[in-house]
Formats: sequence, structure tokens, C-alpha cells
Amino acid sequence: MNSLTNIKLKGDRVIWAVVVILSVISLLVVYSSTGTLAYKFQSGNTEYYLFKHGFILLFGLGLMYMTHNIKYTYFSGISLIAIFLAIPLLLLTLMKGSNLNEASRWLALPGTSLTFQTSDFAKLALIMYVSRVLSQKQEKIESLKEAFIPVVLPVVIVCALILPANFSTAAVLFTTCFVMMFIGRISYKHLLSLMGMGLVAVLLILAVGKLAPKVFPRFGTWMKRIENFSSNEKDAKGNFQVEQSKIAIATGGIIGKGPGKSSQRNFLPHPYSDFIYAIIIEEYGLFAALVILLLYLILLFRGTRIATKSPRMFGSLLAFGCAFSLVFQAMINMAVATNLFPVTGQPLPMLSMGGTSIWFTSIGIGIILSVSAGEAEKTTSKEDQLSSEQEVSIA
Repeated sequence: MNSLTNIKLKGDRVIWAVVVILSVISLLVVYSSTGTLAYKFQSGNTEYYLFKHGFILLFGLGLMYMTHNIKYTYFSGISLIAIFLAIPLLLLTLMKGSNLNEASRWLALPGTSLTFQTSDFAKLALIMYVSRVLSQKQEKIESLKEAFIPVVLPVVIVCALILPANFSTAAVLFTTCFVMMFIGRISYKHLLSLMGMGLVAVLLILAVGKLAPKVFPRFGTWMKRIENFSSNEKDAKGNFQVEQSKIAIATGGIIGKGPGKSSQRNFLPHPYSDFIYAIIIEEYGLFAALVILLLYLILLFRGTRIATKSPRMFGSLLAFGCAFSLVFQAMINMAVATNLFPVTGQPLPMLSMGGTSIWFTSIGIGIILSVSAGEAEKTTSKEDQLSSEQEVSIA
């Protein structure tokens, strides 16, 4: 009991509150939406996924707590180790990863039934590394050789390794790094050239995907999703996920059907991950949908506020990069569920069921809190110093 009372939460209290609220909502909705899984794989034991997901969330909160106690400046050195681990892991995943729907995204941990999604680790490693390089190159930030290439090269390598199996994750990560480079004062002409190279890369992928489909096994799936989204005609097979999601949203209305009363969870593929937002609206209504959206916007606002208050470029970029990546992914997930964006397969951070996704999201939020805690300690020490100086002058 004493050990629990000695736990002290540092950093932004609003972010801690947002995380706790999201975790509670996640526990309720995942429990409700995994009924089909329970009857299919656990002989109807619905509590199995409740306890499993609860453990994952608690472990994630533990990782967040441990991470936020690490001084954020240490992540600069950690990023070097992380990025050099991430690249070989991504290569290994492409060659020997667990294959599902023509996508190798997971590495099986030896001797266990557990899997590890390497792109989640690589995403966080790259954000830390880009923050490090940009902060160190500020004096030569206009230089192509000294600043632009050292930043862009790892971004291109990591995104290229993620892309064959997970285009949407590669796109989210590339966009995050591009925004970080913009904030980090990379030359506009270099950023424009990067946009041009990105466009050329997309055209090359389209050409290679059509001429040599084996190079990008997921190419057909990507194109089909875009065609289904852009087509005005209803394709019952191609748009099945989206149609079921829209039914869930429409029947939910303003106040929802009530907790555990979703009917579309029995028809909607992945109601506990990719389309969990639709289940939230069906059970808790439009009001809950707006609350979820507001929580993510608060997280982005607080993360940006922490970034602007940090006197060090590394802390600013680190906090903003982690916050932007998390909220951008959330916006894409919600846009997919509401048919504003093609189906991507991006989970809803801290809400969707998942292991490594929740854990690395928790570490990312822990990093934001670490930056916040570091700056709060500096402010407190300055105030103490000023008060002591005033006491001396009065004496």
C-alpha cells in the first residue's frame, strides 16, 4: 500500500487524465466488441479478452510511467541504438516475418506464441533520431550535405522497408518526419525537392506494382481500396467493411444503443481494432464520438504546448513528433470508420486492441511526459533560486 502512495506522476496532468480516460473507454469497448472472437476461439469465454486487454493496458501504463521518469535528454543517445536496431529488424520482418494477407508485419518471438510488430518500434526510433539530428544540425541547417541528407536518408530507408507490407504506416511516418523537418527549419527548397522525390517514388511504385506484382504483393489491395473509395457505385463485396461501419454509425444515433448492445460487431471485420470507432458510436452515440475526437485534440494541443515551452530544440521536436504521429494516426482511423478516407488498417491509439501498438504508443506518450517533466523541474528550480535570492537581499 505504501508503495502505491509513493508513486508520483510527473509531467502534464492533463495528458495523464486523457490517457486514463482513453484506457477506460478502451477496456469497455474492446470487451464489448470481442464477443465473436470469444465464441470462435475461447469457447464463449468473453472474460478472456477482457483480462488480456486489461493486462496489456496496465503494462502499457507501466511502460509510460517508467519512460516518463527517464530524463528526456537521454533519448538522444537511445535513438542511435534504436535506429540501428530498427533497420535490421525491418529487414528481417520482410524476409522471415509472419505473413498475413500477403503482408509480413510481425516477428514471432522465439519459444513463445507472441508476435512483435517491428514497424511500431521503428516509428518511435525514427522520430527520436530525426529529433536528434535536426537539433544537432541547427547551425548548418541550410546545408544539403551537412543537414538535409543526414536527416532524410534514415527516413527514406525506414519508410521504404515498412512500405511493402504497410503502406499507410509508411505514409504516416513519412508525413510526421516531413512536418518535423519543416519545424526544424530545413530549407524550403530541400523540402520541395523531397516532395518531388516522393511523387516520383509513388509513380514508380504504381509502375512496378502493375508490371511486377510480386515486388509489391499488397499493390492489388491498395488499388482496390482506392477504387472502392472513389467509386460512386456500391460494391457489396469491396465496400463491405465501410458499409457495415456506416450502418453501425447510423444506428447509433446521438445517444447510442447502450454499452454492449452493438449488433454490427457480429458483422464488421475487426470491430475491436480498425473499426472500433464505429462500435463506440453505435453503443455510445455521436456524443461519445465527439468526446473521443476532443480527447485526441487535447493531446495534440498539450503536446504542442510542451514543445513550444521547451527551450531545447531536441525536446521540442521530440514532444511534437510523438504527439503529432499519435493524433495523425487517430484522425486517419476515425476518417476511415466514417468513410472520409480509404481503408488503411491503422489502429486507434490507446483504444484499439493490440499489444505492441499500445505499448509503443504508451512509450511515446511517456516521452512527451518526460519532456514536460524536465521543463517543469527547470521552472521550479528557477523559481526556488529567485525566491532564495530575494530572501538574501531582504536579509
